[in-house]
Amino acid sequence: MRILVIDTATQALSVALLDDGAPIGHFHQIVGRGHAEALLPAIASMPDGGKADAIAVDVGPGSFTGVRIGIAAARALALAWGVPLHGYGALSLIAAMAAAGHEGEALAVTITGGHGELFWQSFSADGLAPLTMPASTPIAALAERLDHPMLFGTGAEALVTARGHGIAVNLYPDAADYPLIAGLPALPPSPIYCRDADARPMAEHAPS
Repeated sequence: MRILVIDTATQALSVALLDDGAPIGHFHQIVGRGHAEALLPAIASMPDGGKADAIAVDVGPGSFTGVRIGIAAARALALAWGVPLHGYGALSLIAAMAAAGHEGEALAVTITGGHGELFWQSFSADGLAPLTMPASTPIAALAERLDHPMLFGTGAEALVTARGHGIAVNLYPDAADYPLIAGLPALPPSPIYCRDADARPMAEHAPS
């Protein structure tokens, strides 16, 4: 069975075509805010244009724009190909990746958010069982809350700096590592934001 995995929740654009869990096509690049321009060419570069029997897409939390771009593309392809689509969490994938090279204690994963906040979640030592709900918290407040000696994810360095101690392991979700969480319950292909969107309706900008 072939699965196309699309991940645009962070500054990384990651796409993988998996055949029975083994990657036969893989694209992973830090594109910043260039997901919209780079995603479809990345998918097209996969064997058979990325055509798969199912699609998995990162539903966040993470970049509002990135998450929406990935889900929109995944929905369009699933409809065109007539294949099932499901979501997975960005924090869950990073936790599983972290656990693969880390032993011992519970894990804390953080992703860069907006407005001075970080998305974060704690997991069991194997990275597969969430110990908290995903949340978005100001860096200063989170620095007082999380005391894990090692932090993982794109927000780890900022949090370690704010705390003044610990080890930061900068990890971006990688679509090729999706098999690490393939056994977890599937999520609906809808965005997980954890906080209000940055953009506001025009009516809210109008003078009173």
